[in-house]
Amino acid sequence: MIVCFYASSMTNENKLLLRALSGETCSEVPFWLMRQAGRYLPEYRELRARKGGFLDMVYDPVAACEITMQPIRRFEMDGAILFSDILVVPQAMGQSLSFMAGEGPKLQPVKNNHDLDQLSPTNLDCVLSPVYETLKNIRSSLRQEKYDHVTTLGFAGAPWTIACYMIEGGGSRDFEQVKSIALQDPVFFGRLVSMVEEATIHYLSAQIESGAEAVQIFDSWAGVCDERQFSEWVIEPTVRIVSHLKSRFPKTPIIGFPRGAGVMVRDYAVQTKVDAVGIDYTANIAWIREQISEHGITVQGNLDPARLLAGGEALRSEAIRILKNFSGTPFIFNLGHGVIKETPPQHVSILTQTIRDFRA
Repeated sequence: MIVCFYASSMTNENKLLLRALSGETCSEVPFWLMRQAGRYLPEYRELRARKGGFLDMVYDPVAACEITMQPIRRFEMDGAILFSDILVVPQAMGQSLSFMAGEGPKLQPVKNNHDLDQLSPTNLDCVLSPVYETLKNIRSSLRQEKYDHVTTLGFAGAPWTIACYMIEGGGSRDFEQVKSIALQDPVFFGRLVSMVEEATIHYLSAQIESGAEAVQIFDSWAGVCDERQFSEWVIEPTVRIVSHLKSRFPKTPIIGFPRGAGVMVRDYAVQTKVDAVGIDYTANIAWIREQISEHGITVQGNLDPARLLAGGEALRSEAIRILKNFSGTPFIFNLGHGVIKETPPQHVSILTQTIRDFRA
């Protein structure tokens, strides 16, 4: 067993999160939280009130960097994840995108090949270059503010999840319409997935070149797939993305997060060859440890965000249970989904102290 130790003055090669992503078991557990930067923080709400809409902030490299840094200053997570959104990729491809207050994202639906012909996975950078500038700013801010232990994280949505939003035109409980189209017209759907795959490879490559030290692929709607669709539309595109990125950036770790994958998460972890697999809060920890952790694959997860919202003993006891169960394995503490907007910041402080105090 390889054991690593946390120190506030770590070099890039010794960052706790990067060491866990390399498969090491650390005496102090690294952590970051999905949606750790955002609307649960009063400083974020103040900035948004001044800056305007969500996308205005995403495409403002100064504002997006500031939002990324806000939770680091409060809680000193081990990862600073880029403030952005997975849907900037279809927008950069030419699909209209807006965020309505209280309604979530809205896109002009892509229903057929004619709609698809209006989009392109090339020339993304004219839209996404501010995102790359944000990553450069994050690296600079982390250095200047002496957060030497913090890893810069980039991310993108997985092709299946992005395709779901592109066809549906927004969110859905189960994306039955998308699944039906994938079954009825697999040629069209495969063309869409391939287009998103190409754009995602380019986007993540540019993020890495701009300073991302690790990246996460969010497959937020993987759990709506049956076994065959999961293999074809979740695993196979991710295999190709990971393979391409690894050929160009062999030292950059990749985290895969197939939310809701259930027992299919093992096939995902093994076949995609991601460096770490994120698990959601419905996962059976004992099974995950037996099927994934014990095979040397780094696991990331999986506190229910509702427990972070609740605080108190419901938060502390479950965080400790998770830490104990993954003790002695390569592990990164995270949530099983994103921070809920009503979460009191002091609850994140409690979670931070619980993780930092824990020793295997």
